[in-house]
Order: sequence, then C-alpha cells, then structure tokens
Amino acid sequence: MVTMNQPNSNEESALPELPDILPVLPLKEVVVFPFIIMPLSVGTDRSVVAIDHALAGNRMVMLVTQRDSETDEPTLEQLHSVGTVALIMRMLKLPDGRIRILVQGLQRARIANLSQMEPFLQARIEPFPTPPPTESNLEIEARLRDLKEQLEKALHLGKGVSPEVMVVAANLDDPGRLADLAASNLDLRPHEAQDILETIDPAKRLQAVNEYLHREVELLNMQHEISSQARDEIDRNQREYFLRQQLRAIQNELGDGDEFMAEVAEYRQRAEDIGLTDEAAEELEKQLKRLEKSHPESAENGVIRNYLDWLTGLPWSRVSKDRLDLDQARTVLDEDHYGLDEIKQRIIEFLAVRKLKADSKGPILCFVGPPGVGKTSLGRSIARALDRQFIRLSLGGVRDEAEIRGHRRTYVGAMPGRILQGLHRAGTNNPVFMLDEIDKIGADYRGDPSSALLEVLDPEQNSTFRDHYLGLSYDLSRVIFITTANLLDPIQPAFRDRMEIIRLSGYSEEEKVHIARRHLIPKQLSEHGLQTRHLSFSQPAIRKIIRGYTREAGLRNLEREIATLCRKVAVKVATGKTKPVKLRASRVETFLGNEKHFQEALLNRHRVGIATGLAWTAAGGDLMIIEAVAVPGKGRLLLTGQLGEVMKESGQTAMSYARSYAHLHGLGETFFRQHDIHIHAPAGSIPKDGPSAGITIATAIVSVLTGQAIDRSLAMTGEITLRGEILPIGGLKEKILAARVAGIETLVIPHPNKRDLRELPASLTRGMTLHFPKEMEEVLRLALLQVSKKKPRHAASAR
Repeated sequence: MVTMNQPNSNEESALPELPDILPVLPLKEVVVFPFIIMPLSVGTDRSVVAIDHALAGNRMVMLVTQRDSETDEPTLEQLHSVGTVALIMRMLKLPDGRIRILVQGLQRARIANLSQMEPFLQARIEPFPTPPPTESNLEIEARLRDLKEQLEKALHLGKGVSPEVMVVAANLDDPGRLADLAASNLDLRPHEAQDILETIDPAKRLQAVNEYLHREVELLNMQHEISSQARDEIDRNQREYFLRQQLRAIQNELGDGDEFMAEVAEYRQRAEDIGLTDEAAEELEKQLKRLEKSHPESAENGVIRNYLDWLTGLPWSRVSKDRLDLDQARTVLDEDHYGLDEIKQRIIEFLAVRKLKADSKGPILCFVGPPGVGKTSLGRSIARALDRQFIRLSLGGVRDEAEIRGHRRTYVGAMPGRILQGLHRAGTNNPVFMLDEIDKIGADYRGDPSSALLEVLDPEQNSTFRDHYLGLSYDLSRVIFITTANLLDPIQPAFRDRMEIIRLSGYSEEEKVHIARRHLIPKQLSEHGLQTRHLSFSQPAIRKIIRGYTREAGLRNLEREIATLCRKVAVKVATGKTKPVKLRASRVETFLGNEKHFQEALLNRHRVGIATGLAWTAAGGDLMIIEAVAVPGKGRLLLTGQLGEVMKESGQTAMSYARSYAHLHGLGETFFRQHDIHIHAPAGSIPKDGPSAGITIATAIVSVLTGQAIDRSLAMTGEITLRGEILPIGGLKEKILAARVAGIETLVIPHPNKRDLRELPASLTRGMTLHFPKEMEEVLRLALLQVSKKKPRHAASAR
C-alpha cells in the first residue's frame, strides 16, 4: 500500500552495480518509478521471505506490479515484465506480522525469467541501459516548460503536491527524470502508470506524462467550476426564497394567484377525479384552508400536505370491473390448483350472485389448514379469476392496533393503517385482500389488533371503517377479504364468527401425484433451466418421494425434493452429460439418499394385546400401534409413549370399560387386583394426543384379558365412553389415506362418521371393508379372533 510519494535529491549519484538475479516483490495497484522514494506495506509470507533475503545481501529487490491485484501468489504470466530495481532503505516489523519498508527506485529492468518460485520469487533481470543525456532542442525544452507550468496550475487548483516536489521539479532539466517525478505525483491508474514505466525513450515519456497532466488540470478546473456553481446555486436559492416571499405578499395585497393557488387547485381537481364522499370533500376544504394560512416552512405545513396526499390518493370510487364469465373463472381456478372443489364452487357462487346483483357485498373467507396446502396462492388465483388486484398483508407477530387502524395525526411520522395502505397500492377499492396468519396475531399494552379487525371483517360495519389517521369513514364492503390460519383455536370467538370457515385438510397421495405432474415438476424444470428431455419422472418415483421423503399435508417439502433432483440433473447437463434421466422408483435413493420417513407398517401376524389405530397429524394421517401387557401388580394403569392429557384420559376410560366388561362376562374378579396393565404407543420420542384412540386402547386391554388375538388387517379409530358407546372423530379423510397406504383391508369407524363418507371421493375407500359400530361390543366382535381355550393372560403381550 502506498502512503506517500516523494522524490529523492536532484543531485544524481552514480547507480550501484546491479546483480543478474534479484528477489521479486509483487506489488498490487502500485508502480514505483526510478529515483522515487516510497513506503510499502508487505503482508504475504513469500514477500516477507524475499525482503529478509534482500536485507541479508545487497538490499536490492525487483519491484513488479501484478496484472491481477486479487492474486496473492502470482505466477510469471500474472506479473508485468517491466519493473524497477529498488534499494531497501529502511524496514519496520509490525505486531500483526506485516512489514513496512522504505524503498528507492534505482533503474528500470525487465524480468528475463523466474529462476525460483519457492520460498520466494527470484528472477534473472535485464536492466535497461540509462539513456545518454538528451541534447537540448526546442521541442523538448518547450515540453519541459509546459510540464512545469501545468504542475504549478495543478498546485493552485488544489492538487496535493508537496512544496519539496515543486522545488525539485523546478531544478530538473532531464526529461526522463522530470517525467518520472510528475507521474509519481499524479493520480494515474495502475495500467497508465505501467505504460509510463515501460516507455523507455525519455522524450516520449515526457510527452505521455504531459498529456496526463493536462487531463488532470482540466479535471481540477471542472471540479472548481462545479463547486463554484453549487455555492452560487445555494446563494441564488436563498435570494429567490426572499424574493418569492415578497412577491407573495404583493400578490396577496393585489389579490392575484400564484403557484400555491395552482397547487390548491390541483388538490381539488384530484379530489373531483377520484369521487370523494361528501364527508371527505368537506374535510378536504377544511385542510386546504389550513394550508393557505400556514407558513410554507412550518412543520404543520408538511403534515397537512402529507394528509392531503393520502386523502386524494385513495381509490374512493375507483372500481375494477369483475370478470363475470363463470366458465372462464373456473378455467383459471383449475389451471392454478388441482382439486379444492369446495372453494372453487364458493367463488363461482359469489360470481353468480355478483352477476345477478351488481352491488352485492364481498365475502369474508377464512382458509384454515396446515402449512403448504396453498392457502396464499389460492387467494392469488381468486384475484386472477375475478380480474381484480391482489393485496397480501401478513399479520404474524403484529401487536400494535395502529398497524390496522393507523396512527393519529398528532404523532410524528403518523401514517394510515396497513388496510388503507394496501388499498392505496391496489389503486381500486375492490381488490382481493388477503390477511395472512391471523392465528398468530399478538396483543400487548399497545392494543389488540384482533379487536381492531372486527370492524374490518364485519360486513355490517366495514362500509363505515374509520382509520385513525384519515379520520373519515371509508367503505370496505366491496373488498373480498380472505384470511388464512393454521389453527382455529387461537382465533377469538367473536373474530371467528365474522368469517366463513373453509378447511383445507391437505392433499391425498393421489392429489399430490397429480399436482406434482401438472404444477410442481414443470415449475422446477423451468426454474432450473431444464426441459422434459433432460429429466422425466415416473409415477412410482413420485409416489416414493411422497411416501419416503415427505411427511406433510401440503406440498412444500415435496417441491423441495423435486428441486433437489433438478439441481443434481442440472449439474450433469451443465458438465456436458446430455443423456436424459428417466427417474424410476429404484433410482430415487441414488439422487436423494436414504428415505427420511417411515410409516407404521402392517403387523406381520395376529397378536394378543396389539391393536392398530389411526391417528391424525399436521402432516396427514398415520397408523398408531397400541400395545398392552399384563404384569404382576396391584391393578394400576401405566401409560407410556409421550401420550397427551386427552389420550391419558382415553386410557383411563378404556381401563374402566375393560373392568366392567370383565365383570359382565365373568372373566375373573381377581385379575385386575393382581396385575398392572401397561399401555404403550411405540415411537416414544413423538408426542401423541387426541380424542380418537379410546376404542383401540380398550380393544388391546380386552385382548390381554381374554387371550384372544386381534385381527392384524383391521384398523380402528374412535373415542369410547364408560358405557361403551363410540363417539365420532375428525380427520377421517387423512386416516383412511393412511390405512390405504399401509395395506389395511378393514376399517372400524364410528357410526356418526358414516355421513362424512359422502364428502369423500369414492376411490378413497374402493376395495376396503368399512364397519360403523355404535357400541364397543361390536368392535370387539369384529377385532378379536376366536382361539382355542388356553390360559392367555400372562403370556399375551409380547409383540
């Protein structure tokens, strides 16, 4: 790093004899000229060793500038061939390991070849002979005088040239020495300085430096002019301000208008164009009168102008025209999403009503479902189907009521709430407005945003929504509000009551396969620059990815895995391997590694005390194996497997039912007094909870009690009461899907859930036997297999 440029004395001394081989010190962005003294900073290990070697000998090094300053260990091709032989005058070692040296250029030289690369660069050099003193002629004399004059001009224009340099330059008559001195004090680019160094002829070198110096003087002149113009502009603006104030006072006396009145007229014209309500128009006139009376430089003037900009920038009556073609709207919805017929039908119904009654209010929908099922993208598709603007507002973590209603204008930096800000961006007052993550809204001392949203999402109130900043009623009834949530429980009941709940329970495996083929795979191929000739997926491969590498109700992880495959194929294509990849199920692990998820498998044989249940999770349905074993004890119930409170209560209820069952069927009064019942749900690291495992636990306990094995091809779900009645459950679709994937042939489902089958596709239960018992006795007759009479109770439970 160069810290200063300073020439040596003008009294030229005889040059020392230069050796043939010298250590090479590569320089970054620096060119050292002969007879110039310059400090350098050295940091690389190889350069430090080179300096130590030079100091141990004749103290000479070959200074060469790198072609690429980013390289720390350059080769011969990365160095300029011409450099300067320099003498190390002083050396200082710094605490961080770097070295500071002071060098004086001696003579130009050229690197003939590198004789050594390690531990430092060493080269054979060929010095350029010192040219004989040039005979004075008129042209050289003129250039010498011109260069000295230009140096004087540069100094007067603010160029940082030291007085010592000017004294030396005034006394130099050698064109080559003067050119090198001037070049070392100019802000030349590295390649320009290198060109000067490689110019051996003193006259040509003097001419080149003279051209650079003229350019530097022109730049300094222009910089000086720009600074003068800026000062003059500031002075002129101040004069104009006072003159305009005087002119305004005169015009007020004469009653004439000015630019201010033109601005007021512009506000009125904008208000007329956007169709303000009567209340808003009255407020506009009030604020314009305040603006006329305020001082143009006062803080109040800026607040009023900002308010008028928001007031006249909102789309009070600007409405986009709906696309009321029902067939076209359905086509758009089908293009963007597979399935989701209930939601699509709801949008078609809204369009039909809109077609018959133009002033109908927009619906307020709430999409509830696990992450990744397409809630947000569905809102965007609805906007596209209706040909409306789409605005999205994320409410996750919002705690300040002012985010919804806006700040009062008395606060510094006050702004409207995010509802009106979204309408301002949309430019129309009937967009599709999505409020994302409403189940994650917070509340603290600054207010409750959920309560503020009650007015926004109430069809009877949002036609007169009042923002704190605006202070006026604004009609939100034309807006289609769509909210999204992962769970309904955190949402306030009053808030939930104002919305039409539509559940997105997740996608079945068949739906995921179709979506992957129609949407995900083409999208990822396009994003990774691939075509179908490069990569194709077989249907079994897609199913294996879904089953073995994703465990979700939505599609995000599936899309990530497809993207991973596309990246690996992209590497092959980019490296010239153009052979198409046809992905089969057997090759999936080659690209994605071992499977990440495993579903509970069907039992390999009928067993005593082991029942197969069905569970719902946020990632879809799954099998849940329940194990029961009787061990010597005092009639206690042991529950393990990270069971939640609800499942623990189901286990207590099932235990009480089993005691009652034993008493009614004469299975022995002393069994429960002499044995403990241990209930375990495998995969103990995974928390489990929910009101649907009662009949499964009861079946396992009764199996241990009677010694009868449980049918391995049968799975069940349902809650139990103490009287043995079976209660309905939720998540039926996901549970049936899990049973189908696991190869279950027979399902036991609560009788009240029979009506839910009408809403499920017939293909979901094709080939399966469904039973709908009302009481636990029916479940036991279906699940327990008849065996020969043995003493079963103590050996019953080993899996």
